[in-house]
Amino acid sequence: MTGVSAILFISILLMYLISLVGNLLITSLVCLASTLHTPMYFFLCNLSLQDMFYISSILPKLMVITVTGDTSISFPGCILQMFMFVFCLDAEFFLLTAMAYDRYVAICKPLHYSVIMNNRLCFLLNVLCWIAGGLNGLMHSLMVSRLSFCMLQDINHIFCELKIILAISCSDTSKMITIILIEGLFIGVIPFVLIMTSYVFIISSILKIRTSAGRLKTFSSCSSHLVIVILLYGTSLGFYMKTDSEHSQEQDKLLSLLYIAVVPMLNPLVYSLRNKEVLNALKTFLKIPK
Repeated sequence: MTGVSAILFISILLMYLISLVGNLLITSLVCLASTLHTPMYFFLCNLSLQDMFYISSILPKLMVITVTGDTSISFPGCILQMFMFVFCLDAEFFLLTAMAYDRYVAICKPLHYSVIMNNRLCFLLNVLCWIAGGLNGLMHSLMVSRLSFCMLQDINHIFCELKIILAISCSDTSKMITIILIEGLFIGVIPFVLIMTSYVFIISSILKIRTSAGRLKTFSSCSSHLVIVILLYGTSLGFYMKTDSEHSQEQDKLLSLLYIAVVPMLNPLVYSLRNKEVLNALKTFLKIPK
């Protein structure tokens, strides 16, 4: 293993461990701390679970590649990796949208919050997020499994990403590309518009609060979510919306690494460091005086 490979391996390993431990800690705290048994943290717990599935399906294989130099992957393994990628990324878009709606109700309709965001609705929204992501991942996996690949192909990427797989197929992929473009509207753009619309109403309500301390306290309850939305959409949409060129492959790898490794690593850090309720629950869990 060369010096560059060693540095890359250590970097990926650190990101994987930080992300895994951080998201596992968030999940454990939400389950164990009664103060975190609220809709917002219920969705956060599912977001952390999704992140752990996400990184575990891609980063271990990437670490093996950096150590051994063996970039080969079986076709079933590639399909499974692609399924987990589509499944988890879609589920995260939907979960972030559900979290935005939760923050909208909490800030704009506080007197009706407990009635609107009841256990039944939270459970239903959560199940729909997972099912929608799973069905979409399964659909793409089945469609890709029926494509033809003329010979052993070199996947010039860090994992089996759908866009890259379609590019190396010798079958007609025009229908799948059209489907992906249409899906981009429903899975990427529409959730983003819904999230931003929620924040327009949220910010409008915050500005009506008379005291600056009250405005700051209210905004802090949703700032972590907004940071994660910006990180995820900024990296993933940057990858899918930019034009293809011969010089963009290294940029694609960098952008992909950002949203498959850096964003899941930052999610628990953002929520733990910027959230007093999570920090207090952590102190109670570790028996540290508040």
